[in-house]
Amino acid sequence: MSDIGLYSLRFALVVAAFGVAAGVAAGIQKRADWTQVAERCVLATFLFLSVAMGALFYALATNDFQIAYVMQHSARSMTLPFRLAALWGGQSGSLLLWGWMLSVFGCVTVLANRNQNRGLMPWVAAVLLANACFFLALLNFVTVPFDQVPVGRVLSDGNGLNPLLQHPLMTIHPLMLYTGFVGFVVPFAFAFAALVSGELGTTWFRTTRRTTLVAWSFLAYGLMLGGRWAYEVLGWGGYWAWDPVENAALMPWLAATAYLHSVMIQEKRDMLKIWNLVLVGLTYTLCLFGTFLTRSGVVQSVHSFTNSGWFGFIFLAYVAVIAGAFFAALFYRRNELRSPRKLESMVSREAGFLLNNWAFMALLVVVFWGTMLPVFSESISGQRTTVGPRFFNTLVGPIGLFLLFLTGVGPLIAWHRASLASIRKQFTVPALVGLTVGLVTAVALWGQIGFFTLSCWALGAFVVTTVGQEYTQAIRARMRLHAESPFRAVATLLEKNQRRYGGYVVHLGIVFMMIGFSGAFFNEELLENVNPGDSVSIHDYRLQYLTADPIPAQHYGGARARVALYREDEPVKMLLPEKRMYWLEQQPTSIPAIHSTLNEDIYLVLTAIEADGSATLKIYRNPLVNWIWLGGMVLVLGNILILWPHPARGSQSA
Repeated sequence: MSDIGLYSLRFALVVAAFGVAAGVAAGIQKRADWTQVAERCVLATFLFLSVAMGALFYALATNDFQIAYVMQHSARSMTLPFRLAALWGGQSGSLLLWGWMLSVFGCVTVLANRNQNRGLMPWVAAVLLANACFFLALLNFVTVPFDQVPVGRVLSDGNGLNPLLQHPLMTIHPLMLYTGFVGFVVPFAFAFAALVSGELGTTWFRTTRRTTLVAWSFLAYGLMLGGRWAYEVLGWGGYWAWDPVENAALMPWLAATAYLHSVMIQEKRDMLKIWNLVLVGLTYTLCLFGTFLTRSGVVQSVHSFTNSGWFGFIFLAYVAVIAGAFFAALFYRRNELRSPRKLESMVSREAGFLLNNWAFMALLVVVFWGTMLPVFSESISGQRTTVGPRFFNTLVGPIGLFLLFLTGVGPLIAWHRASLASIRKQFTVPALVGLTVGLVTAVALWGQIGFFTLSCWALGAFVVTTVGQEYTQAIRARMRLHAESPFRAVATLLEKNQRRYGGYVVHLGIVFMMIGFSGAFFNEELLENVNPGDSVSIHDYRLQYLTADPIPAQHYGGARARVALYREDEPVKMLLPEKRMYWLEQQPTSIPAIHSTLNEDIYLVLTAIEADGSATLKIYRNPLVNWIWLGGMVLVLGNILILWPHPARGSQSA
């Protein structure tokens, strides 16, 4: 099986390299036959990489410890889903997954453009295959997933997967992130093809609109699932620590979000052509840069795969080449991309989108600087200077509030130039609602609430009202003009303008998530050593420690505490936090017990069991944290509404 996988990777590299040459030749000579050759190379690369993926999956499923990767990242004691998930639990396996997903997106792109965009496709195929070549070169010569263990050193069992990764979310979360990272190669390839070919109209971004939304959506899902995994597994009571690898996934999402907003200005007003191309190039460059951070060891993170500096230099060189080629082509075409149209008024939707973009860029700069400061400081002074969550929260908070404000303002302002009368009409109700919520909250919680939380709630009410107002006005208009029922009116709105009205639902999801983030101001934390029968109180809850029992498991041992949770002396539930030691990996972990309501979580960690039978418990009260996950579900719903395919409407009367 290892030979099948290894030779599949070798054939894939040869085919991809030939496809790059065919695509470049087709683009230069305008030859349709060579374009077809390049496209068939994309399909063949997908086929070979699929065989390699299948071979590694089979080796993991059957415990083939003759393959070094299987021995290092799997074990017989692991269940089948976690053995298969070990494919992306290590360096070479995760690179194979990246290459395979790249070939999937390439295959879909080629098949979807069989009869269109023929002037762009040779360059699109060449870019897709050039990216595949890099990953295939790594998989063939640098970090080979099918290397075999020398005869006589094959073990009867493997080393196992990191216990922190043996969680159901880790079978999904990396796939979501990789889909987002890799998906941005499609708009990047079309943008590069437009620059090289000179076809600088709207075709490149209209063709890739859905793919961009899919990639953006999956990257958002991956970030949320990663936060949920951290919350459930790491036992520190939080969901986001501004870890360098967390930031590496956030940065391309910020750039892509800015692009999705600014591209609407190009579509409506034929402006910001250069800026949109900059954002597309920046987004994919940051995807590659994030992968470099994960694998280079230049930043310290629990998520990193390796500390091999030389490997990092290879990857950084690749990032530099990709970015350099794209931005060199953009610089060459800069005069052809200039738009004769100018911003007519600062009180317009275009201006709102521009402010939105600058806010996202400010966030990106903050995150990038805070993440890379240890590297920069060490290279200059020889000492590694780091910043903690307080640095990020202090700078990101105000920018986040400004973006939340723009989320409500954007839908209310007209294109070109908004009149004073229209502003007064559109803003009166949302502004009154936001101010009312802010004043009532300030009076009710005077001295107990921070500025960020108060502003977040007031602005959240403002945004929710704007969304409700937009839906209400549109539904009433359709009911009046077309005699439609309310439900039919909503369905028609989503069918005729699903990006706009689905986007409003996405905005609601962001509001809910911001409310969840704001709840951190009220967090409470206790660390107590208790004997059996003792109680600990936090807010209006009481936790009574009863006893601790040993855990009878095959590949780990430890203890499970039984803690009764009461609220105002009414029994709520039995909490069962665990402290485990994984034998094979020799790694201790804490499995928290969580009691969740929409208003708050009681989060209990068993820190230690003492010889005298007492237990050390760490207790967190996390208000509003579940609004983050609720917002994530609303975000998913909004993306489904945006991407849901509708049948062609054909010619219809206005």
